[in-house]
Amino acid sequence: MNIKRQKFTRLTLTYLVILAMFVIILYPLAWIIGSSFNPGQSLSGSTIIPKNASLIHYKELFNTAKSNYVYWYLNSLKVSILTMIFTVILVSLTAYSFSRYRFIGRKNSLLTFLILQMIPNFAALIAIYILGMLTHLIDTHLGLICVYVGGQIPMNTWLMKGYLDTIPKELDESAKIDGAGHLRIFFQIVMPLATPIIAVVALFAFIAPFGDFIIASVLLRTESKYTLAVGLYDLVAKQFGAEFTTFAAGAVLIAVPIAILFLSFQRYFVSGLTAGGTKG
Repeated sequence: MNIKRQKFTRLTLTYLVILAMFVIILYPLAWIIGSSFNPGQSLSGSTIIPKNASLIHYKELFNTAKSNYVYWYLNSLKVSILTMIFTVILVSLTAYSFSRYRFIGRKNSLLTFLILQMIPNFAALIAIYILGMLTHLIDTHLGLICVYVGGQIPMNTWLMKGYLDTIPKELDESAKIDGAGHLRIFFQIVMPLATPIIAVVALFAFIAPFGDFIIASVLLRTESKYTLAVGLYDLVAKQFGAEFTTFAAGAVLIAVPIAILFLSFQRYFVSGLTAGGTKG
């Protein structure tokens, strides 16, 4: 009887903790979604469940005569997609080199990457801004992409290297015996087996710039070149007429491409988990 009571108590406490976490996570999201459907621009009169729900804020966002939201959205997609592509390419090559080859400075380079993970990009804002001025990349998306890609390399290299280390090197040796070169082994053998970790790196590389505000606000100056985070902040930073509910509508739409990308890559995550469980 005591064992059953202990199991029931543990199960009850577990569900209570899960319920509390759901409330903490979902409550702010419910407020943002509810506010986006509330008429007016003030949050003081907003409710989680709008009494007079309206799509007026979403219509205003896509009205190019009143808002540059469409341009901000396209800018964010461009920067995030290019960052994702370049990050996956560079990280794949770097992680493969560290995983498969032994060369002078390998351990020191890995240690340097490990240290760089501890320093966020915004800690070097002054250096990034000066470097952007020297290279004439201030107020350009190219400069923003370069900063994002460079910031993604250290952490993701360690992440992908750890996964590549689990792929047997005997596959490489067998391919070499059959006459395959380094590039063929990389593209046709190792990378197909590393699809799950490539999907993870791609997802991380897309999400980080899509929601970044600090670096984008420092490098971008022209309103038409703003990314979503900078543009939406401009809506609520106005001295007069801060558009809080329009900001909420814009924030809700940010989740759409991230959700689509996650659902597209989900099968790779699942296949990676099942492959890891049956390896060997």
